[in-house]
Amino acid sequence: MTWDGNVARGAGRISGDTGAFTDLPFSLPARIGRVEGKTSPEELLASAHAGCLGMGLASELANPDARVEVRTTIRMDEVDGKGHQIVASTVAIRGRVPGLSAEEWQEKVAAADAGCPFSTLLKNAGVEVTVNAELEEGT
Repeated sequence: MTWDGNVARGAGRISGDTGAFTDLPFSLPARIGRVEGKTSPEELLASAHAGCLGMGLASELANPDARVEVRTTIRMDEVDGKGHQIVASTVAIRGRVPGLSAEEWQEKVAAADAGCPFSTLLKNAGVEVTVNAELEEGT
């Protein structure tokens, strides 16, 4: 990570050690809604949480014909006496799993959430984690 300038007008770049992503631009305005092609630590956390839950759910399903889409939104807010804190992670999962009942789907989603290290980390930090999972009909 590199950062140039002050926090209000400066900008940074983030790279992963694996080389999977390099020089992703990020800035304070990207954290508060003026994205302009830049990312934020919250977006990276949301992506990591979605990836973790998606992989965990694929493992729980163990079905080569399954398709899962996961979208996660991180919410940050001012917390009295603590400053800006991550207060919520809302996960929306949509799946297509041939031969799986709605009840089995919900059980698999709950198991994936329970086994996801990012869900555990967030919950242990007092973050509200909400997982909404929809199974496409006709599967």
